[in-house]
Formats: sequence, C-alpha cells, structure tokens
Amino acid sequence: MAILLIRSVVLYFILLIAMKLMGKRQLGQLQPFELVVILVISEMASMAMQSPSATLFSSLIPIATITVLQILISILNLKSEKIRALVCGRPVFLIRKGVLQEKSMAKLHLNLNDIEEMSRAQGYFDLSGIENALMETNGQLSIMPKTSKRPLQVGDIDDDPPKEQMGVLLILDGHVNQAGLKAYGYNENWLMQQLAPQGINHPQEVFAAGLDENGQFFWQKKTTRIGG
Repeated sequence: MAILLIRSVVLYFILLIAMKLMGKRQLGQLQPFELVVILVISEMASMAMQSPSATLFSSLIPIATITVLQILISILNLKSEKIRALVCGRPVFLIRKGVLQEKSMAKLHLNLNDIEEMSRAQGYFDLSGIENALMETNGQLSIMPKTSKRPLQVGDIDDDPPKEQMGVLLILDGHVNQAGLKAYGYNENWLMQQLAPQGINHPQEVFAAGLDENGQFFWQKKTTRIGG
C-alpha cells in the first residue's frame, strides 16, 4: 500500500511537470493531436499506478518520451508553416461571402444542424447574417458577420475614443496587492489616501478596491466585521 501511495504521488508530480512543459491551454483550445497526447499520457500514468510489478523508472520512460516529442513538435510548429499545416491542418471556410461551402462541410462531416448549433453558440441565430465562418484547427468556429448585422462599435460613433487600460484589483478581501500598485506607479500611502474620505483607516475593512478601465478608483467595504 505504501509503495502504491508513493508511486501515485511521484507520478502525479511528473504529470504536473509534463503538462506545464507542454504549455497552458484550455481544453477547447487544444489541437486534436494535443488532446490525443494528453489522453495517452493519462492512460500510461494510470497503468503505472496500477502495476506495482513494473518499476517506476520503466513507467516514466514512455511518459517522458511522449512529453519530449510533444515539446519538439510544438517547437517545430513555431518554426515551420509547412509542419504546422501538416500537424495541425488549416482553417476551413464553412461560409464564404455569405455562401455555405457544401464541399468543406462534407469534408469535415458537418451538416446544417451542426453549423446552426455552432453559430448559435457564438450568438448568431441566423445563418443569412454571416459573411464568413471559419472552422479553426482546434475545432472552434470563428464568425465574421455581414456589415449590416455586426454589433455597433465605439469607432462607429467616435473616431478618436479615449484609450482604456486594464483594470486591476488593488485590495482583495483586505489584502493589498503590492504588485498591482507597483505596476501602476502607486504605493500603499496613495491607496489609503483614496480610502480616507470614505472613513476607512485600514485595508482590512475593504472587501475589494481597484482601478477600472478608465483609471477610476472603485471600492466596496466588507459587510462583516474584521475577523468576523
């Protein structure tokens, strides 16, 4: 039992390292071959955990080999357009200039119901309002609506809209985000000056505070007492 526990712990951290080395992606962003690699590695790890007769080293060899191969292929994908097309494929038009591409749909084994379902997931309930639709290499559908159907943009109203910045939380549940303050050129004294007019004397009284996209300071006091 102890050996099995140790093997499981070691394999868990090995898998954690392998996944980190292969990069961070959400499941829906994985290329088909990347998903296969993850499934194969998971199966190998599962077999290694359940086979005490096999040495831990011999169990790690195939996992390490596949991880290295995956990293090498990822590097080649970055360096070569041809290899990237060979391994990952290319985006395919399903709708082009408002016309459904029957050959492309047949090639990908998709029917009209599939196209409608994927379009609805993107917020488009009418295929006639789509100018171009591309099936990306990771299986996601990218849609460019017709000009008359696209959402209104700020640039349609104002040719020179004010620039926005990335919002940041400077206090999270009473804890000051020192890195966030430093990134925006502020310090804790400045932060307390923003809170002082509200009768707040300590960050622990604040549930959340920060800067929005326009650089405006916002805050919300805790509804429970400190330490409560």
